[in-house]
Amino acid sequence: MTEVATGSLLVATPVLVDPNFADTVVLMLDVGEDGALGVVLNRPTPVLVAEVLAEWRDVVAEPEVLFRGGPVNTEGALAVGRLADTDDVPVGFREVFGDLGVVDLDTPLELLEGSLAGLRIFAGYAGWGTGQVEQEIAQGDWYVVPSEVADVFRVDPTDLWRDVLRRQPGELAWHSTRPLDPELN
Repeated sequence: MTEVATGSLLVATPVLVDPNFADTVVLMLDVGEDGALGVVLNRPTPVLVAEVLAEWRDVVAEPEVLFRGGPVNTEGALAVGRLADTDDVPVGFREVFGDLGVVDLDTPLELLEGSLAGLRIFAGYAGWGTGQVEQEIAQGDWYVVPSEVADVFRVDPTDLWRDVLRRQPGELAWHSTRPLDPELN
């Protein structure tokens, strides 16, 4: 899989050394002719959601912290939620794939009550202009792979990068065993 699409994952390759994206896994939330937008799934912060968005504290999945979604608009928040029932799509929910979608944090919580099986909140996002993400993929910065809902809601995302690669077919799975510092190999 080399074509990025909404719902796919971008997994940083070893050549991607930008500190914003080294060893990251990015869930693509929107891919279109005007560019692409996603959130980094494996960068939790020490900031509790209760400290900055108190009304959402009882809805967020463990760990109940903000995640660094990317370097763009880090003062803003974006939420990814999972529906409890796909036949009950609440106001303020925009489907991304399957039962996952973007949740509008300006939606009154009572309109979402009971509709979400999980929620993760991200400070900032990763964004690319027209053709930019495709160029980065072509130059070898990213592996493009299918996502699984469980990728978004891992309690401990420390090994997400390795686990996502490990489940891929063929030679791509081999990359999951590379040492963090190739000089040690």
